[in-house]
Amino acid sequence: MDDKYSKLNEMQQRAVFQTEGPVLILAGAGSGKTRVLTHRISYLVEELGVPSYKILAITFTNKAAKEMRERASSLVGEKVKDAWICTFHSACIRILKQFADRIGYEKNFTIYDPEDQKAVIRRIMKELNLSDKMFTPKAILAAISNAKDELTGPKKYMESVANGDLFKKKVALVYEQYQKTLLENQAMDFDDIIANTVKLFQTDASVLNYFQEKFRYLMVDEYQDTNTAQYILIRLLADKYRNLCVVGDDDQSIYRFRGANIRNILDFEKDFKDALVIRLEQNYRSTQKILDAANHVIQNNESRKSKKLWTDNGDGEDILVHESWNENEEATYVCTEMRRLVDEGAYHFRDMAILYRTNAQSRALEERLVMAAIPYRLYGGTPFYQRKEVKDILCYLRLIANDHDYVAAERIINVPTRGIGAVTSERVREFAVEGEWGISEVLDMSPEVPDLKRASAKLTAFGALLQGFRTAVEDGMRISDLGRKILKDTAYLDYLKADDPTKFEDREENVDELLSRADQYEAENEEASLAGFLDELALVAAIDEFEEGADVVSLMTLHSAKGLEFPVVFMTGMEDGVFPGYMSMTSNDPDDLEEERRLCYVGITRAQKKLYLTHAKSRHVHGMEQLSKASCFLSELPARGIVRESADDGMDRAQSSYQGDSSSYRRDTPVYGRTGRSLWAEEIRERQNPYLSRRSAAPSPVKGTAPTVQAPKDMEMLQPGDTVSHVKFGLGTVLEVKPVNADYQVKVRFAKVGEKVLFARLAKLKKL
Repeated sequence: MDDKYSKLNEMQQRAVFQTEGPVLILAGAGSGKTRVLTHRISYLVEELGVPSYKILAITFTNKAAKEMRERASSLVGEKVKDAWICTFHSACIRILKQFADRIGYEKNFTIYDPEDQKAVIRRIMKELNLSDKMFTPKAILAAISNAKDELTGPKKYMESVANGDLFKKKVALVYEQYQKTLLENQAMDFDDIIANTVKLFQTDASVLNYFQEKFRYLMVDEYQDTNTAQYILIRLLADKYRNLCVVGDDDQSIYRFRGANIRNILDFEKDFKDALVIRLEQNYRSTQKILDAANHVIQNNESRKSKKLWTDNGDGEDILVHESWNENEEATYVCTEMRRLVDEGAYHFRDMAILYRTNAQSRALEERLVMAAIPYRLYGGTPFYQRKEVKDILCYLRLIANDHDYVAAERIINVPTRGIGAVTSERVREFAVEGEWGISEVLDMSPEVPDLKRASAKLTAFGALLQGFRTAVEDGMRISDLGRKILKDTAYLDYLKADDPTKFEDREENVDELLSRADQYEAENEEASLAGFLDELALVAAIDEFEEGADVVSLMTLHSAKGLEFPVVFMTGMEDGVFPGYMSMTSNDPDDLEEERRLCYVGITRAQKKLYLTHAKSRHVHGMEQLSKASCFLSELPARGIVRESADDGMDRAQSSYQGDSSSYRRDTPVYGRTGRSLWAEEIRERQNPYLSRRSAAPSPVKGTAPTVQAPKDMEMLQPGDTVSHVKFGLGTVLEVKPVNADYQVKVRFAKVGEKVLFARLAKLKKL
């Protein structure tokens, strides 16, 4: 036997050599599942003499399929060229291109992309007199897609919603006509590709038998991510010879919102009573302390198959759990650590990733990265200030500030929809440019302009709206309040919700994040202005694109990070209500919280050598500063191998370590000032990273007991360390208290504005 198989560990060898009958390979994170699959293909072809055309290996992404093909070819060369190593969709398209005529389609059928689908839906809705404001094409398509994932056709769907709500009944009407239209146009959408292949197999026994004979050996990667249609497809193909090998990790099932059904992998042994279960638990990616953290967190899930990751990589460094005052200081801490690691020569920026639960969280991180001159690339999403909803509101603000910003005008003149078509919009821009007029001037003149007369009522109404916003600015309205006025007067949030209900919450969070940024700008700038705010954001938004492989930090959601790995990982926003999300914490379905915990497990296991878990005492949510509680997942970490840094008064945990020079400190024993910020971080911020906003240095730890201060009888006494709230400055922590006549003076460090000395009676501080 080829020596290449001896390099596999014992469990990997079992997975490779067990080729007959049903096999479930529970492949923990970083356990080498792709290596197992490719060696399995090699073993079948080289050692057992199986023709490669009798092998079907399915995965979920084109990238994964390409990697698997290349690695299999490197093992057996041309012998593997006839194997089908592909995605679900590409496999089904190949099948349907041969036999689509058996289900009423021509073999040269068209595949509709999402834009094509929406065009069909809009036409049908128009024919059915359905308002696209009440029932958006995207929302209807999402419902139809979910039905197809469950192999629920139009007739069955209509029967199931007979007693349902109005939306579902309307979906049923559109769904029936939609499928009829697709057939008339000889077209399928992406969901049809799977569903119609299942239909083909279920209605034509000869075709099913042909492919059962053809694919005597089936392998399915990422089995935990399969939906019902994919599950039935695989069961049909494997039903005759039962040589089915599925590989997956129930602990990494995080796509339920896309239709993935974790029961497919959990119930595999029920479907195949004689299935052999092989656990790949040796991890080749991470250190043991990182794996211990992942093991401790995920063991709190009940719906899982037991497994425990281990490694020969050694214990590695402690995991750092860091608490900051707010999301801005959290981002500052992350940037400071990144700069330190690079300056020490231990890592490059390309070795690091910042992970977060929702895209809205990237705003503070992106700003601090730019200020710190740290290059980055945002994956799995659009840079914060380029996201549609953020850009729309910014364009309103830009047009309010500068009436000659024709680009901004063109973007929002019909957003939300106000009946101004693309041709009219172009005429407005052309007339303004030719006459060097401001946009508002053109809107006011529109009744007298021949090309604009027909739309003049709508144009002048839009002009009046802009003038109302400008008047509010002249009257001194705060920028954040102006943003809220724009949302209200234009009904922008209603527009977002109607556009795509499935993305509304994320988009609303992004708008809230922009308004929170305006609040912070005004709190930090005494002479705040709309023009100044836009200038500041222009600097942040002007980020160069980096080439693939460039030395840049990766930013992405936890969902986007699945399948990737980095030497250094920062998991941010580890707070209840953020991660896990509020909905999952309050849900009556325990599966919701368990999926969030699996997502945490995925994040932890992305790290190879260093892992940071960060959270904040307060965070801006929906435009308001709110106290935050550390994520429940942090309480599930093991006692061993964890170092916790608190934003509270950390004197009781201070350890002498700092040696005076920024390059000579022991990282594992930080010294805390009364603000709880480690002194090494202050030193690094001042000496190594002048790009970050500087704050006053933390006071040195005070030994002994502070003198007792008596409060006036009609006032509540405050003590150092108390968390307080101020009507203007927000949340803060009391640093010092001393009596002054009938009052007492309080030094408070506020999250937004730094240290302030206040008289308690006048400040009306509220103890929390």
